[in-house]
Amino acid sequence: MPIIKSAKKRMRTARKATIRNSKVKRELKSSMKGLNAKPSAQSHAKAQSSVDVALKKRLISKRKAARLKARAAATSKQAKVKLGQAKSTPKKPVSKKTTPKKTTAKSK
Repeated sequence: MPIIKSAKKRMRTARKATIRNSKVKRELKSSMKGLNAKPSAQSHAKAQSSVDVALKKRLISKRKAARLKARAAATSKQAKVKLGQAKSTPKKPVSKKTTPKKTTAKSK
C-alpha cells in the first residue's frame, strides 16, 4: 500500500482507467464475435467502430487495428454482405448573416 499522497492518487486513477479500458476491450471482443457469428452490414460497422475506439484510446496498436479491420472486411466479403454507404442527413439551409449597419460619428 502506498504511503505518499501522489502514489495513492495514482493508484486510484489507475484503478479507474483499468475499469474504463476493460469496458472498451470487452466491447471490441463482443463486436468482433458478433460479426463472426452473424455477418451483416450493421455488425460490420459496429466492429469497425469499436476497433477505432480502442485504437483512439491506445488500447491496441495501429497494426492490430488494421489487422482486425482487414479480418472484418474479409469476413463480410466472404458472407457476401452488402456494405452500404453511410446515410446522409439532409442539410439545413444556411441562413444569411445580417451585418449591422455602420453608424457615422456626428461631428460637433
